[in-house]
Amino acid sequence: MRILFITHRYPPHTGGIETHVQEMATRLANCGHDITVFSADSGPNVSSENTDDGIRIRRFRSFSPGNAFYAAPQMALAIRCADADIVHAHNYHALSLFFAALGVTDEQFVVTTHYHGASASGIRDKLLSLYKPLGRWAIRQADEVVAVSEWEHSRLQEDFGVNATVIPNGLDVERFAEAEPENRARPYLLCVGRLEEYKGIQHVIRALSELPEYDLAVAGSGPHREELEQIAHEEGVADRVDFLGFVDNERLPGLYAGADVYVTLSTFEAYGMTVAEALAAGTPCVVREASALQDWTSESAVKGVSSTSPETISSALREALSQTPDSDIETWSEIATSLAAQFQDHEKGNSDKDCVHTS
Repeated sequence: MRILFITHRYPPHTGGIETHVQEMATRLANCGHDITVFSADSGPNVSSENTDDGIRIRRFRSFSPGNAFYAAPQMALAIRCADADIVHAHNYHALSLFFAALGVTDEQFVVTTHYHGASASGIRDKLLSLYKPLGRWAIRQADEVVAVSEWEHSRLQEDFGVNATVIPNGLDVERFAEAEPENRARPYLLCVGRLEEYKGIQHVIRALSELPEYDLAVAGSGPHREELEQIAHEEGVADRVDFLGFVDNERLPGLYAGADVYVTLSTFEAYGMTVAEALAAGTPCVVREASALQDWTSESAVKGVSSTSPETISSALREALSQTPDSDIETWSEIATSLAAQFQDHEKGNSDKDCVHTS
């Protein structure tokens, strides 16, 4: 099959959707499919066109205020001119999906929304509200809509009347399960992710006063770092919070494996990839009971909190310490197989319809 992926950004840019698209593209290419990626992130640090691991990548210039929306209307014409059997667009929260819907003709159109329904920014929230009629139209053009979690499936049904197929994110399970734990001077808790207010790391820092035996390692970079450092000073725990900045893929599994508990108190998540990574590394988790993170609380080694008070967080952390993860997390290869089966089932359905129509 000739598959064209549409996304707002693609590696070397980092993020959950960027990883998802690259993993799907790579594994489907390895299975013999003809893969092209259109991405709305052309800039000085990436080539506008290149081939990587057999995947053709074409990047388009876009208008992306505050690294959001990635409006690249020229993608619609490029998609219309592309020679693809399947157009697979990602990310409701970026306009590349809308332009994909404008560009498709008779190709099979698949949409993976990565939808979380809101934004941490008031301005973005207003813009998303204005965009909703266009977003609803774009999603409803799809032959198949894919959600990465049961929570997202429910939100899509509630907000758009769409019955999506759930195909979760995958994971390179062995890389985390076989990781050598990082050795640090004191026991530590771990947070991983972009340093934004909605990620909730400030609540974990404030809870450290209830957990004197622990340090906190924070892996990630972002605009909220200075404020987080200030909070650590105000709480008198600055000497126990280690801001690691960007952590490369080689080090990350060991960080998870060495932590006593992984904590994520994010407000907006469509899946919760870092929870899967922590569980695969054998580390129990504490999550906020919000968005798709609440799905993870069905796991015995994941404790959910509805309050972000230091007392609630510290209590949940101590409960989590006694749990040993025993999760069956699917690999990226298994997820790619499920996605390819969706493509093939749809093709067969179309073929059957054609046969009925012409008989």
